[in-house]
Amino acid sequence: MADARISHIELDEATIIWRNADIEQERRIAIFDLIEENTFKPLRAFEAGHEGPYRLRLSVEDGRLALAISDDGGSLLETIILGLGRFRRPIKDYFAICDSYYQAIRRATAQEIETIDMARRGVHNGAAELLLERFEGKIDTDFATARRLFTLICVLHIRG
Repeated sequence: MADARISHIELDEATIIWRNADIEQERRIAIFDLIEENTFKPLRAFEAGHEGPYRLRLSVEDGRLALAISDDGGSLLETIILGLGRFRRPIKDYFAICDSYYQAIRRATAQEIETIDMARRGVHNGAAELLLERFEGKIDTDFATARRLFTLICVLHIRG
């Protein structure tokens, strides 16, 4: 029976140059939520008989996102490389709005926080849609999984 999901996720710590407590919390939540519930089916590996669950390692190499997909035992099945050019703007926008959100939590009114949070979710949702588009023909996944993966992609882009 197929178990098309991620059972373990790892970020290339060498890629992550800097992060603060807010970003670290986002990373922990995204990983926890992702492991708890996700849909992830790398099409080539699945068609070759590897039905999951999968281990996933995310890294950025030469400006591209590398998704190293292994079986649950740790044997590498494939690495999918995605250009990140189309993600530069959403990543930049997401960081800017997250910074505003974290500042607002400390000093703004509830209505101001809600407005910023709605904008943050909008940027996040748009980036998740873009990720789903980039996965087409390579990985079948759902929107919630794509959102959480985008959060982790952002963590890999923190430059301090």
